[in-house]
Parts: sequence; C-alpha cells; structure tokens
Amino acid sequence: MKFRIFTIISILTILVLSACAQKGIKDAKNWEIADFTFTDQNNNSFGLADLKGKIWVADFIFTNCEDVCMPMTANMVKLQQMVKDKELKNVEFVSFSVDPAVDTPEVLTAYAKQYNADTTNWHFLTGFKQVEIEKFGMDYFKTIIKKPQTGDQVIHQTYFYLIDQEGKIMKVYPGLADIPFDEILKDIKALQ
Repeated sequence: MKFRIFTIISILTILVLSACAQKGIKDAKNWEIADFTFTDQNNNSFGLADLKGKIWVADFIFTNCEDVCMPMTANMVKLQQMVKDKELKNVEFVSFSVDPAVDTPEVLTAYAKQYNADTTNWHFLTGFKQVEIEKFGMDYFKTIIKKPQTGDQVIHQTYFYLIDQEGKIMKVYPGLADIPFDEILKDIKALQ
C-alpha cells in the first residue's frame, strides 16, 4: 500500500514538473536557439539579445517569392492584429529572409509597407550569407531552406514558430493555410 501511494505521488510530481517546464504549452518542443545578430529592415543590428524576455513568433520568407510567402505574410499580419486586439504584451514578430542577397533592408522595408506590417514590433531580418541562413534554419528551427543553383525561388517550409522569453522554440504551427490562430493566441497567453 505504501509503495502504491509513493508511486502515485511520484508520478503526479513528474507530471506537475513537466507541465511547469512546458509553461502550459502542450507538446512543447523546447528547441533552444543560439545567439544571433542580423540586420533588420531599418539597417540596424537586431538579434536574440533584443528579444530576451519577450515572446515572439517567427517565420522564414523572401520578398520575390511567387507563391507561399504572400499568404504567409498576410497571415502574420492578421496574427499581429489579433495579438494587439487581445492586448497581449511583449510579443514580437520576426521574419527571417531566406534570400539575403536580394532582400536588403530597403527591399524588406518596402515589403513590410506593402503588407501594412507594424514594424514597431515586427523585424524583417537579413544581413547573413545564404549558407548561414540555411544552416541556422536547419540547426535551430529544424526547417529546410535551400536556394537552387538556377532560378530565383528559394525552397523553404511554411511554418510559424512560437518562441518563449528565453529563446526556446515552444511550438510550430502551419503558416500558410488553416492557421490555428486561437491556439497560437492561447499558447502566447500561457507563456505570459
């Protein structure tokens, strides 16, 4: 009997501790992102240190994308507005360019304006080599980024990533279609 009670208490303790570690996020990934400093659309240095203590949502896009990036960016604009409407504080948005040779700060600024993105808390990042963003995406976001030898369309996946205040990827969502906006908002609240 004592062993059974001890076992039950042990299991409950493990469940409570694992739930705390996930900060209320079901199936949290807890993928840690290494420190980075890139260049934003204002031609300023911007990196992980600037996001410390903030919740952020990230994606990978490029400005001359012919298919998926346009709806992804429109979906991110919608999410940004929903976060404002729900008055969720300390939430940032980050879009990493997967075509840094083309996506200069000036090009990213024009792109952000085209979508009416609020750049007070949305940073479009460039300032790295192609090989660097490909490795960065794979190493930390577990995502494929590849610029073919011919053509100008970069291969990349279409996810939104929720990152906590410590720079850990907590969850991955579809960013192209069937966006679970309510789930993302709920998960942001859970991190706050």
